[in-house]
Formats: sequence, structure tokens, C-alpha cells
Amino acid sequence: MSGRKEDALSSPQPTPRGPLVRVFAVLRRIPVAVSVVLVGVPLLVAVLGPLVPHDVKPGMPYAADGVLGTDGLGRDVFGLLLVGGRTALGMAFGAVVLAYLVGGVIGLVAASTRHRWLDELLIRPLDVLLPLPSLLVISVVAVGWRASALAITVAVAMVNVPTVARLVRAAALDAASSPVVEALRMQRESWVTIQLGYVGRAVLGPVAADIGTRITLAVFLVASVNFLGLGLSPTAPDWAVSISRNREGLLLQPWSVLAPALLLVAFTLGFNLLADRLVHRTRRPAEVTA
Repeated sequence: MSGRKEDALSSPQPTPRGPLVRVFAVLRRIPVAVSVVLVGVPLLVAVLGPLVPHDVKPGMPYAADGVLGTDGLGRDVFGLLLVGGRTALGMAFGAVVLAYLVGGVIGLVAASTRHRWLDELLIRPLDVLLPLPSLLVISVVAVGWRASALAITVAVAMVNVPTVARLVRAAALDAASSPVVEALRMQRESWVTIQLGYVGRAVLGPVAADIGTRITLAVFLVASVNFLGLGLSPTAPDWAVSISRNREGLLLQPWSVLAPALLLVAFTLGFNLLADRLVHRTRRPAEVTA
């Protein structure tokens, strides 16, 4: 009898799974093709939409004409969808690229320097931005810079630079202090050649795993600022602005809110799923070699 109790205690117990865990488990089973479609449709709309002939001038009867009707200002909802993704996704991608350009250089310099004071000088000031709420920083910069698309892009990049710099620094530390780098220095190779030719390769894996969540976060921050009315003009053709502007008339004209919301949700969901698959694929070789 005691043996059965010991076997029961020694056997692995199933871990409790909450509703969110079960939801993510189901989402992970979605085929890659579906994830590509979820990302591809909003991207195609954002890139090719402005090239399609459209008319977003106000003044048409409410929900009278157009493929998806009109919004509260009498603008064609379908036309707004075609041009709204240019700012919604363009600012997010621009912010991530800028964050990696600035934070990546800071992280590489901090990891490769032989002077501890320079490492502290580069990294410690960034710690001041880490505890600050992202939306607060973005709102202050956007309002102070007249809420332009450039201001929002720079603000979103600013709140991402500290974490990007720390990620790149941590990923590059081992490679920057390896004997290979010392040999390259003795051969008088330039700093750029060493960083891009050898140290940068060690950063590619962590960056590839991070970029999916980073872009999703940037899309969320850009959409949140515009939805709250702290970003672009209330009449700007943007998906988040359209949701904020037309949410009061949701029951009268649901497509003016649902259509841009579905595109944002599809892009963030699909990009997260693709990034999750990429993370799992990059981990498998490490687990096998270990």
C-alpha cells in the first residue's frame, strides 16, 4: 500500500492550466499559412492601399454609399481602410527600426568596450526611462511636438531603446570578449568589421526572437496614443483614429469601427504567432546541442 502511495507521489503531477494558457495552446496550433495571411492582408492594405483610387472627402450621407458605408464625417470607410494603415503600421515599423539602430549601437559599444566607465555611462542613463510608463512618455513627447507622425515614431522608439540596448549588450558580451575578437584586434581589423562580421552574428538570434513582440508592442503603443486622441489629428486617416472617432456610432455603422479593428487584431495576432514559431525553432538546435 505504501509503495503505491510513493509511486503516486513520485509520478509527475499535471500542472493546472488556466483559460489563457489553453487559449495560447490552441493558437499555437494554427498553421503557419494562416499566420502569414493574418499578417499579409493588413500589410498589403497598408502598402498597396494608397495606390488604389479612393475618395475620403467628408460630406456623404451617413452609411449611404461605398463598399463599407461611410463614417460619422461622411467619409468612405473602405477608402479610410486603404490609407489608414500607412500611418498605423508605418509608424510602428519606423519606431522599431529606429530603436534597433540607436539601441543596437549603444549595446554593441557597451559590450565591446574595455572601459567599465564607458559601459556605465552608456547603460545607466537608459535605466531612468525603464520605470516610466510608456504611454506617459509617448504622450508628453507627442503633445510637445505637435502630435505629428514623426513625433510619435520618435517617442515609441525612445521607450524601446533601453530594452533593445540591454538585450543587444547581453547577447554580445560573450562574443565581444572571446579570443576570436582579440585575434581580430591584433590583426588591426576595424571596430565596424569586428562588430558586424563576428559579434553581430551572436546578436541575430536574440534579436530575431525579440523583434516579433517588439513590433507588436509598437503597433499597440501607436494605436493607443492615436485612440486616446493624444496622437494624430482626429480627422487623420488612421485605423486607430477611425476606431476612436466612430466608436459612439458603433450600432449605427459597425464597419467604421470593426473593419480597422479587425485589421489591427489580425496583424498583431499573426505577427505574434510567427514570432512564437521563430522562437521555438531557434531554441530547438540549442536544446539538441546541449
